[in-house]
Amino acid sequence: MSKAVIFNVMRYSIHDGPGIRTSVFFKGCPLSCKWCHNPEGIEPKPQQSFNPQKCINCGQCQKNLTAKPHIEEEQNYFSNDCPTGARETIGYEITAAQLMNEIKKDALFYEQPNTARGGVTFSGGEPFFQAEFLLEMLDLCKREYIQTAVDTCGFCDTQTLLDAAKITDYFLYDIKFFNAENHEKYCGASNVLILENLKKLSQEKTKILIRIPVIPLINDSIQEMTAVFDYIKDFSNIETVHLLPYHNIHSDKYKRLGKQYELPEIPAGESQNMNAIADIFSSRFRAKVGG
Repeated sequence: MSKAVIFNVMRYSIHDGPGIRTSVFFKGCPLSCKWCHNPEGIEPKPQQSFNPQKCINCGQCQKNLTAKPHIEEEQNYFSNDCPTGARETIGYEITAAQLMNEIKKDALFYEQPNTARGGVTFSGGEPFFQAEFLLEMLDLCKREYIQTAVDTCGFCDTQTLLDAAKITDYFLYDIKFFNAENHEKYCGASNVLILENLKKLSQEKTKILIRIPVIPLINDSIQEMTAVFDYIKDFSNIETVHLLPYHNIHSDKYKRLGKQYELPEIPAGESQNMNAIADIFSSRFRAKVGG
């Protein structure tokens, strides 16, 4: 029985594809974007989060260590015993059958009157990081007539991506840069594969929604956004582009994970160029500020 490590199942989601959706967040990502809003999804294994604001110094952690000093996964043990939730384990293992049971609980919400048909969105992290499990879930959902969407950075095996396109309805495809040098600098890897995968995906029947995080002083120049537009403007199965304003409310997550947020100097809020950027994409697509 196949298993995966996920870190959240979000119900009644309305920002991860059409209609009312269940969003499943996979652990593990091949990129390391400096502004990542879900840093808990980067590491593939479960990890410990500590919120000092909740800690009451009860000493339970030390008691656990003293009582069972040879626990192999003491992070999980500590977090389960923390009375305030200050210590929390992010991520847990789940089977395909267990996840399908969770998804089916929301099936009634997918077919609501006066709204687009909803379904399941597989997100992350990067869902293709656990590709075998993802393909199995897409197939299981298709058999149950549940609409599916995959939220991906596109940095994945091309053939696996195309195999997924045959059994999913929708892709939410992230583009951070057209400039390869900047993509490697801020995201930790080249974007050559990402752009090439998008070109090949554009030849499939599946629908694609493009998501662009607009980060002030990083990728919000008119030149950069025009280059992205020129690359995607002739792809016939792209109808919508979402321009995602930057915020830094996620910086607290980094502290809890014991990581340093690398863009503290970037001002929170919408780019000053956002209206001009929206005009660029509106000339060809349904462009929306926000997701």
